[in-house]
Amino acid sequence: MEQPVLPNAVTASRRRNRRRARQVNSHKLTVFSKVCYAIGGAPNQVAGSASAFFLQIYLLDVAQITPFEASLVLSIGKTWGGITDPVVGFFINRSRWTGIGRLMPWMVGCTPFLILSYFFLWFVPPFVPAKVVWYLVSYCSFQALSTVYHVPYTTLTMFLSTEQTERDSATAYRMTMEVLGTLIGAALQGQIVASAHTGHHCAVNNETTSQAINTTDSITNLTSLPRAPDLIHARNVYMIAAGVIGCVYLLCTVILFIGVKERHDPFCFSGKIMPFFRGFKLSMQHRPYLNLIASFLLISAAVQLQQSNFVLFCTHAAAADLRDHFQNLVLTILISAVLSIPFWQWFLQRFGKKMAAFGISWMIPFSIMLVTIPSVIVAYVVAVASGFSIAASLLLPWSMLPDVVDHFRLTNPQTAGLEAIFYSSFVFFTKLAAGIALGISTLSLEFAGYSSAACRQSTNVVLTLQILIGAVPAILIIIGLLILLFYPITKDTRKETELALDVMRLRTRRSTLIVI
Repeated sequence: MEQPVLPNAVTASRRRNRRRARQVNSHKLTVFSKVCYAIGGAPNQVAGSASAFFLQIYLLDVAQITPFEASLVLSIGKTWGGITDPVVGFFINRSRWTGIGRLMPWMVGCTPFLILSYFFLWFVPPFVPAKVVWYLVSYCSFQALSTVYHVPYTTLTMFLSTEQTERDSATAYRMTMEVLGTLIGAALQGQIVASAHTGHHCAVNNETTSQAINTTDSITNLTSLPRAPDLIHARNVYMIAAGVIGCVYLLCTVILFIGVKERHDPFCFSGKIMPFFRGFKLSMQHRPYLNLIASFLLISAAVQLQQSNFVLFCTHAAAADLRDHFQNLVLTILISAVLSIPFWQWFLQRFGKKMAAFGISWMIPFSIMLVTIPSVIVAYVVAVASGFSIAASLLLPWSMLPDVVDHFRLTNPQTAGLEAIFYSSFVFFTKLAAGIALGISTLSLEFAGYSSAACRQSTNVVLTLQILIGAVPAILIIIGLLILLFYPITKDTRKETELALDVMRLRTRRSTLIVI
């Protein structure tokens, strides 16, 4: 008589299957591999930090284009960078495996051209009439080439390991290094170009030309003539900073190439690759993905607004003594962000990623404090709190996106190879939101009457900068967090999804062995 199968035996069998699935498919990453992978993400953040904090004030005060022209450069450049994301995703989706992987050739091949485009962005051309065209082409080229580097780099997360814990750990390494890269970018750029923005002395064009005027509260809208030696010095230091950051790009790409190897995932490469536009349509119908995009495009736009207007605020809208502290305040923000990444990694593992996302809201009351009480002490307190929140806003979306991709894989097992579409589309929407926000921001300064040749900006400009630093980011963050409340993936569903995918990979491997 056949013996009945006991429940305990079934449970033990399932556990053995899970262990076998993990043994077959899991790849424990070494610390060396994680560090090399993390270093690969640093150069984009170094350059992105420098441009986020200093490009707007560079275009206005050094390149001396109008606020309207600067808004065109920033908004069109960001939007163009966003448009190239799905285009790059399309070509990556159709690319074949090579001797160095499927994604690595994209990153290595674009690096020399990326360095050149970044240097030209900080070069003042000798011709004046078409200067805005030069910066528009340079910024669009830089955004497009940085996308060619960034999309395969972020997609590489899915091909480091099949374990979510390993990918989360690699993402934490990556975000720590990227925030450190942001710190290095701001430090290099800030310390090198600080002399171009501190210690302003305005010479007024009137009967007493060439006499220095002290910009007290009683003086407003004085038109100055920038001294040629000061302007030449400012242009030179910006080009020096661009050259240094270009060297960082080259070094980090070499380390990434040497220390990281792509790994085949039998589930990712099983079956026929779906056409790009069909895959894009499917991804945009996936509810967790839509929720994540809608939330973090608003949060990213808020952070971008604060970054791009912070130096302008310290220089023109805050108390006079903040002008000499802006580079140190930027460093304080980024040091705080670097130091808080390990805390947020622990917090999201302990309490869940959705709960950790609400730490982003910490910057709201402190930003309002900076606007209402613009003193040096308050500014440094705000810088520490902002860095703490910015770290959460940087870590969480890239930690949550692999979960969304895994959830899509489980609910759509017949699809394969859509990882690049998810990552490129996410970057596209966040860049698009940031481009629109930057364009409206700089255009607002144009309407308020901003003038790079003014010793002191008007009250309307000061009020506009206060709104762009305080009220607008606060509203965007609040709306983004409210949307995130409906994010459906929890800590428990993540574990269930990981186990189910392990079983699917094991079945795929077994079927392959049977065919062989």
